[in-house]
Amino acid sequence: MEATIDRIMQTYALLVNRSAAASGEARAKVTDYVTTLFEAGEKDTHRLTVCGLTYLRELDGSTDPVKAGFTGL
Repeated sequence: MEATIDRIMQTYALLVNRSAAASGEARAKVTDYVTTLFEAGEKDTHRLTVCGLTYLRELDGSTDPVKAGFTGL
C-alpha cells in the first residue's frame, strides 16, 4: 500500500505546486483515506490511486468549477 501512496503523491506533485508542509499534511490525509478504502475491501492499486488523487483534488478545491474560474456566463 505504501507504493500506492507514493504513486498518488508523485502524481499529485505534478498537478499542484505545494510546500513541503502542505504535502506532508496531504500525505497524512490521503494515507488515512486509502487505508479506509483498503480495509473496506478495495485491493486494486490502480483504483486506489485514482480514488486517492480524486480525494486530494476535492480537498484542495481544484474540482470546484467556481474556484476553477467557471462562472456559468
